[in-house]
Amino acid sequence: MNRQVNAISGRLSLRPPQRLSLEILDRIMEIAPPGKEAVLGAQLAAIQSEFPTVADFERDFPSLCFALATGVGKTRLMGAFISYLHLAHGIDNFFVLAPNLTIYNKLIADFTPNTPKYVFKGIAEFATDAPAIVTGDNYEGTAVTLFDALLRCKINIFNISKINSEVRGGKSPRIKRLSEYIGQSYFDYLAGLPDLVLLMDESHRYRASAGVRAINELKPILGLELTATPFVETSRGAIPFKNVIYDYPLGKAMSDGFVKEPAVVTRKNFSPAGMSPQEIERLKLEDGVRLHESVKVELETYARESGKSIVKPFLLVIARDTTHAGQLMQLIRSDAFFEGRYRDKVIQVDSSRTGREEEEMIERLLQVEATSEPTEIVIHVNMLKEGWDVTNLYTIVPLRAANARILIEQSIGRGLRLPYGKRTGVMAVDRLNIIAHDKFQEIIDEANRPDSAIRLQGVVLDEAALGQKTVTVVSQTNLATKLGVKPQQATGSTTLAGQGQAQAFPKPEEQHVAKIAWDVIRKLENQPQLIPDIHSLKKPEIQAAIIKTVEEQRQPAQLELEGMTEKPDIAAVVAKTVELFTEQTINIPRILVTPKGEVKSGFKPFTLSLETLKYPAVSDELWIQHLRTHQTEVLALNRGGIEEVRPEDYVVSGLVDFDDISYDDHADLLYNLAAQTVRHFQTYLSKEETRKVLRCYQRDIARFIHVQMQDHYWEDAAGYEVIVSKGYTELKESAYTCSAAEPPMDYHVSPVDKSNMAKYLFNGFTRCLYPVQKFDSEAERRLALILDRDSLKWFKPAKGQFQLFYRHGADHLEYQPDFVAETADTIFMLEPKARNQMEDEIVLVKKEAAVQWCANASNHALSSGGKPWRYILIPHDEISTNITLDALAKRFGL
Repeated sequence: MNRQVNAISGRLSLRPPQRLSLEILDRIMEIAPPGKEAVLGAQLAAIQSEFPTVADFERDFPSLCFALATGVGKTRLMGAFISYLHLAHGIDNFFVLAPNLTIYNKLIADFTPNTPKYVFKGIAEFATDAPAIVTGDNYEGTAVTLFDALLRCKINIFNISKINSEVRGGKSPRIKRLSEYIGQSYFDYLAGLPDLVLLMDESHRYRASAGVRAINELKPILGLELTATPFVETSRGAIPFKNVIYDYPLGKAMSDGFVKEPAVVTRKNFSPAGMSPQEIERLKLEDGVRLHESVKVELETYARESGKSIVKPFLLVIARDTTHAGQLMQLIRSDAFFEGRYRDKVIQVDSSRTGREEEEMIERLLQVEATSEPTEIVIHVNMLKEGWDVTNLYTIVPLRAANARILIEQSIGRGLRLPYGKRTGVMAVDRLNIIAHDKFQEIIDEANRPDSAIRLQGVVLDEAALGQKTVTVVSQTNLATKLGVKPQQATGSTTLAGQGQAQAFPKPEEQHVAKIAWDVIRKLENQPQLIPDIHSLKKPEIQAAIIKTVEEQRQPAQLELEGMTEKPDIAAVVAKTVELFTEQTINIPRILVTPKGEVKSGFKPFTLSLETLKYPAVSDELWIQHLRTHQTEVLALNRGGIEEVRPEDYVVSGLVDFDDISYDDHADLLYNLAAQTVRHFQTYLSKEETRKVLRCYQRDIARFIHVQMQDHYWEDAAGYEVIVSKGYTELKESAYTCSAAEPPMDYHVSPVDKSNMAKYLFNGFTRCLYPVQKFDSEAERRLALILDRDSLKWFKPAKGQFQLFYRHGADHLEYQPDFVAETADTIFMLEPKARNQMEDEIVLVKKEAAVQWCANASNHALSSGGKPWRYILIPHDEISTNITLDALAKRFGL
């Protein structure tokens, strides 16, 4: 395979379907090289020999369609195509077509350096010599620069809508008119280029238009089409494209986790009997808003827990017509609808407008993704169209009559993009909700049809649960609260725990100094040689340095400058802040373990266990049927039509996709394992049947083998060096989703519903470093009672507090211990576990990583007079309040 494919895939972090698309293009360039002199029929025959799904180019030049589901990343793939063609084949001229103004403007932004979604980010050659971007707005003024021999790569971005309108009006497109700059029309200039490649975004939108027929005259050497819907809607139904070379449908994108998981939502025990259509509509709308409010809280909680930016979701209401949309707008703005809370948070997109007015309205709607923009409800008559690349659509309320198939197709199309680019594992963050009380079963049945490309979840809302408003409770340390520090990005759903605590500094000017001192102390954690632990902050020379920095950063208040208020005693405030910091923090260093010298790793040869690997033969008829219907499993079978030379190559090709497997380092082992696999299948299948099975189930077979390889992984280094990068680390804030109506419980009292412990928030602690905590089990609550009695201070760490990782298979996963507690002579890391999990493989691997971390932390602490660390793994049934922490440490400490 061309090394540029590997390089570009890595630099642009291409997803598997994007990478496979690039591999297919690489193969096309080999078997059917494009060029002005190439024979169209011969090119089609060469491509059909390996990619039989391409029945016809459907154009006067070679044109191939890559059908990738919405949300997988078609724009990034365009950037990969251009990078590859330019770097690997020296092609310098590209023409990108957009179907409307919104996508046209988005493409210009995405191809412009230093923008958030720059498609060439990571391509070193373009970092120093970025492609020239010529647009439908500036080509006349910039055309003279196109003859600059130093310009290596030129990308033309044009909006087909403009060309269409001029052709329909009988006028020649402006691009075809004579340019005084170049002595010919810009169109003729492009048509005369020997290496023009045409890229068509959302090509289904303008495939049969007069404008595209005019574009045929550009005579590009190659056309690359990208769309999520490879068919043209006509009065006779949908007509599929004949030039699809790779199809990655929505069902596959869902199963691979590249988009949100769509779910159809109804109410528990819902019955429309006796309800008017208006009452059903009102109920769906209100339940949609209730679910939206719940999702908003879950998104904020996840963002705070993971340290990511907060995503503001919005709800889309699909109205029947513009009159209906206006009525809904009036209702939502009234006091009768959720006490008027959404009066200023709703916008109506008037679908009666067309052309430029519609485009401007879409541009306004795109702003709903910004957290600073207040809109949370959007009323629209038509579904979101291409170019609305919003990632924060989470709830859809369709109030327009339609059958189940139309509801599915229209409802999921625009709301599937993930806000963080990948699934998080948190259902509320990963799910798109479609409110369909009256169509629930019909939609579920339609989605479960054998020919459906997707499977929908069913979500049933409980009326009692719907009525409970939830909030995000932010639990920052008692220290931060005493110093008057506020959490960042506070929203209307944010509640700060422990607000009733007394302030350490009642005077505003002292609070200001304390906050500056707090920031200085937090930054000093990065100097472990100077300050190995929090107690070093009390050294006179360190306090003097803090005082000096605070004085330099402090801006005196105007009243102080005028002599009307006293200057605060900065030294005294700093001393008290340091004292509070050491009292209200447990000393947690940041530890890095790095290998010395060259590190070698790999996998030892072994014999696979293949008894359970029994795939049935794949028939030719089933194969053909799959290619026609685009069912999920076809993608693995077809793999874009690439035929491997040897059956073993299917296994090896699947294995090298894993990040921890290098072909160069493991080729012999990989082919040994592949040969074992091929021989296994040939014990009950013919050679041809074996090849089809390997092709069809390539990814699953590779995953099956990769899991077994992990048991034979080895790593060799000359030694390891323990580096303490921080002498102490700031305690991170925690965030929880809780019912707004239920205040925190006293942790001394066991809740009635112990099976659902995680829903409760507890307070009432004496020695906890946070005002509230959550527990996953009754045993954890009892352990908290012990720690609050027997330790000096304790807490449950937030995600990311320790940066402690363990190896599981090929992955390095973060381990967050359940409790940390400090006594007079020791700091404990505690992990309560169910008795039947004590010997679980993951528990043991975590234990090994934690014990090693504690050993490294102890060595660092003892070198500066600190306290050693110990790890305690405790069975749940051994935790009772009459047991002391000292007894638990003696019995279960490691």
